[in-house]
Amino acid sequence: MDIRLMRYFLAIAQEGNLTKAANRLHISQPSLSKQMKELEEELGRTLFMRGNRNITLTDDGMYFRKRAQEIVDLTDKLLVDLDMEDMDVAGDIHIGCAETTEMDCLAAIMKEMKEEYPQVMFHIHSGNAVDIQERIEKGLYDVGLFVGAPRSTRLEMYPLHESIEWGVVMRKDDLLACRPYITKEDLKGKPLIVSEQALINGELGEWVENKEQVCATYNLFFNAGFMVSRGMGYALTIEGIYGAHENLVFVPLEPSFRLPLFLGWKKYQAFSKASLKFIELVKRCHEN
Repeated sequence: MDIRLMRYFLAIAQEGNLTKAANRLHISQPSLSKQMKELEEELGRTLFMRGNRNITLTDDGMYFRKRAQEIVDLTDKLLVDLDMEDMDVAGDIHIGCAETTEMDCLAAIMKEMKEEYPQVMFHIHSGNAVDIQERIEKGLYDVGLFVGAPRSTRLEMYPLHESIEWGVVMRKDDLLACRPYITKEDLKGKPLIVSEQALINGELGEWVENKEQVCATYNLFFNAGFMVSRGMGYALTIEGIYGAHENLVFVPLEPSFRLPLFLGWKKYQAFSKASLKFIELVKRCHEN
């Protein structure tokens, strides 16, 4: 399948209008319409629902859009990497990051590297471990920062020295907020807001009495903090990521529950010079 047709399809999906997409692509509207019909025939699927003015995607079209975007992004990344191959350390580094204070350490390494190699550009993509793992395996991210080791045989995992403590985030005016730690008994019968990833992986099984106790899940904590602020429940989360919510407080669990941190990348991956240098600096920092 021609990558050019994928770019045309994505332009139509973004514009929602055939004429606007044709103008953006600098081709005629009849030509674009013809090529999209040929694409649908090739796939054996209807991708568009055509109206008088606007175009919307079918279910097959939405699925194809997701996969086409991944292929186009990967192709663009490959072309950039090839252009930089004969240069000194330069180019793009895509890093998938879980929400953790370890990002401060990585930021210090990025600053050091940027000063020595000014042509390097960092792209930070926040997400949970499932999303990051998927994009690394597809080649869309170069490396990822993980809280806990993902269950994947396709990734090479480098353990960092640090580990992250789990606890409960609650309102400062809550009766439990003055406690030095929170026990399972303290949470009994309380509505919980829980990391979807940790719930699926069973990491918090001993702290969640039953599924009915979970009133909401989240994949990144920032939005969950607003639910805690409104009194919806108590959030089980890791330390150091609730700071944007001034009316909340973090209390650690007892017995203590910690997860190790890892830097991960796809096994047998052909890295750019920039990505290799970044991994080298991370290792050097954590070996000292």
